[in-house]
Amino acid sequence: MSKTVSKMRVLFLGDVVGAPGRAAVIDNLARIKQENAIDFIIVNGENSAGGRGITPRISIDLLRAGAAVVTTGDHVWDQREILDYFPTEPRLLRPINFQDSSPGKGSVVLETAHGKIAVLNAMGRTFMNPPLENPLTMLEDEIARLKADGVKMMVLDFHAEATSDKIAMGRALDGKVSLVVGTHTHVQTADEQIFPGGTAFLTDAGMCGPDVSVLGREVGSVVWRFRTGMPTRFPVAKGPVRLCGVVVELDPETGKAQSIERFSELIDNSEAGDQ
Repeated sequence: MSKTVSKMRVLFLGDVVGAPGRAAVIDNLARIKQENAIDFIIVNGENSAGGRGITPRISIDLLRAGAAVVTTGDHVWDQREILDYFPTEPRLLRPINFQDSSPGKGSVVLETAHGKIAVLNAMGRTFMNPPLENPLTMLEDEIARLKADGVKMMVLDFHAEATSDKIAMGRALDGKVSLVVGTHTHVQTADEQIFPGGTAFLTDAGMCGPDVSVLGREVGSVVWRFRTGMPTRFPVAKGPVRLCGVVVELDPETGKAQSIERFSELIDNSEAGDQ
């Protein structure tokens, strides 16, 4: 008689934007985990400090709230104090295709009740700065190393601007990882699917930020910039926050995805400021 293997339910939340986004995530993560029977949580914290970067304090707060891993992206170095913190916290990732001399790592393996799971973070190169190493070749090397160590479940946060970059990455890694989910563009896409090789995919998870905004920023300031072409600050908007992401169910024995569904929830969080 074959034994029944329980599935691993993973929640990935997209880019957290400013104080409204991080307050909504921190205040609601435990409830969301319980209500959705989540086993493992990954949060992209790349815009959590005033909309640009992340601080050690915010990283600690997200991890204490229930995130198992915090990923980042192109704004990872915007808060200077994060540089010295990276070597002390392996659960905070920076894109793997930064130079090896950069602080921190682009992947981490954690033990869970369902077995080992790896989280990887990489950044696209189309329309992105600074220029980085080739993410696909670096990821393929890292995935091969992880597989040799017996890791079957792997989740990739691919932080990229171009839709084609994200889709190509997902197709290239089909059958090699459990989930490829895009971040950076802050708008949740509606193309969740499981590829033939068993890899779940979503072009962009969306953001955890103010619902009435332009990508989390105050509408008026962004519209003024488009109207005049003049530089201006883009403060983080206020008001209710929409938490966006994706929930995937994984088979721990094969690492293949069994299901994928978008996650979206509106949180009344009007008291949070813009820092």
